[in-house]
Amino acid sequence: MATAVFKNISPIPDVNTFLDVVLSRTQRKTPTVIRSGFKISRIRGFYGRKVKFTQDTCTEKLDGILQEFPRLDDIHPFHADLLNILYDRDHLKIALSQLSTAKHLIENVARDYIRLLKYGDSLYRCKQLKRAALGRMATIIKRQKSSLGFLEQVRQHMSRLPSIDPNTRTLLVCGYPNVGKSSFMNKITRAEVDVQPYAFTTKSLFVGHFDYKYLRWQVIDTPGILDHPLEQMNTIEMQSITAMAHLRSAVLYFMDLSEMCGYSIAAQVNLYHSIKPLFANKLTLLVVNKVDVTKPEDLDPKSQEMIQSILADGNVQMVQTSCVSDTGVMDVRNNACEALLAARVEQKLKGSRVNNVLNRIHLAEPAARDSVNRPAVIPDAVKNRRAYDEKDPARRILARDIEAANGGAGAFNVNLRDKYLLSNPEWKYDRAPELLDGKNVADYIDPEIEAKLAAMEEEEERVENEGYYNSDEDVPDENEEHVLTAADKIREKNKLIRIAARNKKIKNRPMLPRTAGVRTLDQLESSLENAGLPSDAIGERARSRARSGAAQESARLSGADIVMQEGPEVRAKSVAPRSQSNRREAGLHSEGGRSYAERLNRVKQVQRNRLARASESDRHTTTSKPKHLFSGKRGMGKTDRR
Repeated sequence: MATAVFKNISPIPDVNTFLDVVLSRTQRKTPTVIRSGFKISRIRGFYGRKVKFTQDTCTEKLDGILQEFPRLDDIHPFHADLLNILYDRDHLKIALSQLSTAKHLIENVARDYIRLLKYGDSLYRCKQLKRAALGRMATIIKRQKSSLGFLEQVRQHMSRLPSIDPNTRTLLVCGYPNVGKSSFMNKITRAEVDVQPYAFTTKSLFVGHFDYKYLRWQVIDTPGILDHPLEQMNTIEMQSITAMAHLRSAVLYFMDLSEMCGYSIAAQVNLYHSIKPLFANKLTLLVVNKVDVTKPEDLDPKSQEMIQSILADGNVQMVQTSCVSDTGVMDVRNNACEALLAARVEQKLKGSRVNNVLNRIHLAEPAARDSVNRPAVIPDAVKNRRAYDEKDPARRILARDIEAANGGAGAFNVNLRDKYLLSNPEWKYDRAPELLDGKNVADYIDPEIEAKLAAMEEEEERVENEGYYNSDEDVPDENEEHVLTAADKIREKNKLIRIAARNKKIKNRPMLPRTAGVRTLDQLESSLENAGLPSDAIGERARSRARSGAAQESARLSGADIVMQEGPEVRAKSVAPRSQSNRREAGLHSEGGRSYAERLNRVKQVQRNRLARASESDRHTTTSKPKHLFSGKRGMGKTDRR
């Protein structure tokens, strides 16, 4: 488990926030309306659901905390020991175990009270059992105040830990305080570790990254270590010891030969021998820093002998650097990376997994067929060829020279046929034959077609110059006038047909009123007299046609039909005469009574409008509390009372 996973742990709420979240969620997610008139089974289920939901919410929250925190037995030993140094393994386990115990206690409380709710005989008793259950759950949560607070502090500190990958390529920088470890890390990475001229400026592990040979490397800057027993080391020093003990890396042990760090060369050598067991099976480099002040050659023989005691093992390589003048900084980094890469490859070759890969690899090694020596043959023309020089007039002409002489790029077109290898060089620029259906298209082209086309164009130009195409305006003849006249008549006839068809389609309403052409006999006679024409013949003709029509109707009917028939005069008398009076003014004593009645009606309607009544007969009673507005669950904000 990488340290980056520690940053994904969710914040842990305090006791009050925990209870507020649980109880408000119970209020929002469960039913809220219950009455004493309901069935007792419904009342029991109502309160049992609240108890069960509260228990589920508490269990879910506590389970999330327990699952997100890392299990010390399942993570990398480096992270396990680092957590043990920073927070105390036992204290962390006790806090998590208390939360686990609280979860089981809440489950037992919910199970017991749900069993008791099955025997509740009234709404009051069920409600009291629910209150008791929620109260006991809240008491159990309140007892975890110290555990939740400690775990939140641990989470905040873990989220600030650097992201260290124990399995990647790593350079581990260690040594006495103030020997230049942080300065070296700032030089080779983009990390900005604080550098000060006093000891123990770095109080925790810092990580920086850089790229070398297209690979990602991490550099770990450890706090300074003092030469005293392991039991006397503090938390800051134990972080360095943990990193050196568990990380597979290249160890860079820094020494300050100028003793400006405040510690002698003997003390630095003794510290190396003290922590040397931690460097077992690790690549170790002795980095002599601040060589701009003191070099190893300038030391006295006794100090040089102590440094040689470190190199006597044969597995330690000494490199020199100065972070102030940047002397040898990149050399130290490159040497460490190269040595670590070689060590990792060698370690993989010693493993068992490499055999599975080697079985699938075949290395082909060609064998000599005889003892004859066959050296490489280079033609003399190649050996004697002069180097190309643009300023040499006797140089060989290249394609770019030809391009520059013919206008340059864009104007010059490369001659692709110049290098054709043909039996006859004259064939290079012949037109390639075009084949269609297995036949050469050139065989069907008249070889004199271009000459004939040129002769035809000359003849056309000559005829045009002679005025052959110049003629007077066209004179219309009689036949053409007859055709144009007939076409105009046809167009007019088609127009009339379209108009008649359009009028015929209008069936819903007549084009003219029904009484437009109806005139009485008196109107007709008067109009004739006004015009000075006789009207007697027309009047007599109309009366005779009326008498003949009545006689024909009487002859068609039988005797019984005549008896039963009721004449128009009798029918008219049986119908009550239609009133011709104005209903808006009927029953009023004076002409001004109409306006007074309308004003009185508007005054009476004001009160009905205020009560939302349609008229005096509207007796509808609206609901004082609409159900969709005054029933249901409360909103998110009303959590001050439950």
